[in-house]
Amino acid sequence: MKASDQEVEDLLSIYGRRGRWKSEDFPLDVSVGYQVRTTHRALQRYLHTVIEPHGVTLGMWYFLRVLWHEDGVTQSDLSRRIGTMEPTTLNAISSMEREGLVRRVRDKVDRRRQLIYLTPKGRALKAKLVPLAVEVVQAATSGVPPWEIAMLLHVLKKIQGNVDAKLEQLQASDVDEH
Repeated sequence: MKASDQEVEDLLSIYGRRGRWKSEDFPLDVSVGYQVRTTHRALQRYLHTVIEPHGVTLGMWYFLRVLWHEDGVTQSDLSRRIGTMEPTTLNAISSMEREGLVRRVRDKVDRRRQLIYLTPKGRALKAKLVPLAVEVVQAATSGVPPWEIAMLLHVLKKIQGNVDAKLEQLQASDVDEH
């Protein structure tokens, strides 16, 4: 569905042509953060519905995705890549270990570190679950032209970069103040 000229004009009247809010009002329907969060939550609910029958929770899903791409990473690497706190990661890994999806192995180079590896059961889930995730994305983007999806991904990456840069600035200023 393409935005009508009137919809674009309405958004520009609220947002402004230079990307600055023109009003004290900040309606939810034009809040990027709110819309991203709402979309993310809807996608999560849908994904949960299709993966849960396979004994996988959403929490496990994100860790499996990382491990399917790179097996044998540390708990802190997993935390960083997924964006969770270490205690959350520890709980997820423990749960996945109880389910027989991962195992912990002492690093041969640095005995203090434990590496997280998929078990054959955890590895086998990829063939079952990734196609389900693809179906979720295809259903969610049904009727959206590929160029709009590409533009959406491009814009989201720009927004992530902007937010990361601002967070780094804030963290640097916090360090300078202390």
